Amino acid sequence: MSLNSPNSTPAPADSEINAAARVRNLLIVLAAIALSVSLFLGVRTQTPSSSLTEMAKASAPIATALTNGKPTLMEFYADWCGSCQAMAKDLSAIKQKYAEPMNFVMLNVDNDKWLPEISKYRVDGIPHFVYLNNKGSSVAETIGETPRSIMEDNLEALIAGKPIPHSQSSGQVSDFTPATGPVKTSSSDPRAHGSQVQ
Repeated sequence: MSLNSPNSTPAPADSEINAAARVRNLLIVLAAIALSVSLFLGVRTQTPSSSLTEMAKASAPIATALTNGKPTLMEFYADWCGSCQAMAKDLSAIKQKYAEPMNFVMLNVDNDKWLPEISKYRVDGIPHFVYLNNKGSSVAETIGETPRSIMEDNLEALIAGKPIPHSQSSGQVSDFTPATGPVKTSSSDPRAHGSQVQ
């Protein structure tokens, strides 16, 4: 009797089993790599505070901005500020678009170094934007999240030396109490949404 009878199925060779196991293992490794990369990229996009820090490092020094003859947008921000983080991507694009005709200055309210500026501009909610003309004088201020189109309208007017069209605009802010003393806000104040949990 022969081993290969017409009714029996030949047993798979060891090499076929090993090849199938290798393909399966390779697919598992590729899936794990793809999952790791997507998780890494997802975490990076969830934490824009690093981009706020990077934008602040790339911003103009305040002394230069006040004396170089260009108009300036000064932003008071903090890494923990949800409203600041929400605007980070748009502000980065705006800063690239208007890098030549104007200065961008970012001042972190958590740095005591900026207390004189925080007091001067009465910063009690962030993001707080101060529009400075080419002589370094304040011409307008806005507080809170601002849509990109409104921000660009304001910057176009600032560059042209015209009145800021949306200087009274205010959006959602993160509450901020300067170290120089508490700023009183009522619970009905729209700038008080970020008050501390008690």
